[in-house]
Amino acid sequence: MRIYDISQEVFSCAVYPGDPKPQKEVLQSMGSGSLYNLTAFSMCAHNGTHVDAPLHFFENGDAVDAVRLEACIGAAFVASCQGELDAALATDLLKRARLASSASAQRILLKGNAVVSQAAAEVFAEAGILLLGVESQSVGPEEAPMAVHRTLLGRGVVLLEGLRLEAVEDGVYCLHAAPLKLGGCDGAPCRAVLLSDDC
Repeated sequence: MRIYDISQEVFSCAVYPGDPKPQKEVLQSMGSGSLYNLTAFSMCAHNGTHVDAPLHFFENGDAVDAVRLEACIGAAFVASCQGELDAALATDLLKRARLASSASAQRILLKGNAVVSQAAAEVFAEAGILLLGVESQSVGPEEAPMAVHRTLLGRGVVLLEGLRLEAVEDGVYCLHAAPLKLGGCDGAPCRAVLLSDDC
């Protein structure tokens, strides 16, 4: 079995324009004479590799601690995709995923500089997938992400953003991407990994 770390390092991670960057503070240091090392940190819930909850775009949506873990853990299909993903490409991608493994077609990870269009979001939502993952910091167009987010989150699709898939070949893997259990929050960071073996 091979384990692929598909997460960003937190303090050097990509940050969505306008969001605060992660910060760390050394509270105790053995190098300065303390008996132990101790670090505090602060970050936005959507820094680096993270999960979006419905609360991110719905005032009364579920918070990230209510996200179903079965959506974040299980067979996933990695597919290379560049540029805007339209309805036809999304439909073709789902067909390829189902042929590879019906279970993996429930969790789609887009490898590359992909932007999910509103039409593609409708295809994924209608298909009832559990999770959609992208390498960018936002699943929709950066200049207008709301419609795509609302379409997917409104249909119960978990969004996994900020992935790093360059070392992963297209195909079927086992995904583990459970978000931190941050009560009442609109998102949370996660340590996303892929396993080469079937789930």
